[in-house]
Amino acid sequence: CKASGRNRSLRFNPALELRAQEDLSLEQDLRRALNENLLSVNYQPIVDGRSGEPVSLEALVRWQHPQQGFISPERFVGLAEQHGFVAELDAWVARRACADLVALLDEGYDLRVAVNCSALNLSNLQMPEVVARILERTGLDPARLTVEVTENALMNSLGAAVRTLDAVRELGVKVSIDDFGSGYSSLNMLYTLPLDILKIDRKFVSELKEHTRTASVLNVIVQLGKGLGLPVVAEGVETEEQFAFLREHNCDYVQGFYFSAPL
Repeated sequence: CKASGRNRSLRFNPALELRAQEDLSLEQDLRRALNENLLSVNYQPIVDGRSGEPVSLEALVRWQHPQQGFISPERFVGLAEQHGFVAELDAWVARRACADLVALLDEGYDLRVAVNCSALNLSNLQMPEVVARILERTGLDPARLTVEVTENALMNSLGAAVRTLDAVRELGVKVSIDDFGSGYSSLNMLYTLPLDILKIDRKFVSELKEHTRTASVLNVIVQLGKGLGLPVVAEGVETEEQFAFLREHNCDYVQGFYFSAPL
């Protein structure tokens, strides 16, 4: 009932008990995987909109369960949020991503890395301190790290989010708003929030062929970002036609399977 919006009743179903038992078992396995470094991180390139050259990587956590196989991030990140250890999960991914980028820099690659921040972690007062420790221990230049937060996550706790992100930016780390256009934020929020990068939700790119209005909205968002001095990244690029449209409309960066799946 809580997951469905509260203030309602539902008839008991044995499937509910089975799901609860599965979640409990999976949560215990996830804690073990986190403590024993059994998770992995894949990276999807973000490329320059003009040259197509990789300039950054988005870190994406993955879990290959020994018995159940691949578990979707939506499932296990949701469990970590529900059971109160998503901060540890975010920190683990950030440590791994920063260390991996340092290794790539040592090999001569000129790249940045972006890590996702859970909505619940935005109200965590210790989050900026955790980021600072990770940067110190890995030796990564803060200017090469971006923290990505979703539009809806910002709306859930705007005041706390602003304070947390301000502290993160003071470290020299950049902040990106992810999935822009998919939530309920106002334009006023864009210039009051401490942001450095604007990432357009993939639905606008995927629907380019289906809806003529989508192309207009996509172009408006690109120009909006430019007007605010924010570099714009378009996600979900899968075809030459989509890339050509974005390049024609001067989108700064693009990301998607047209260039590479997460690796």
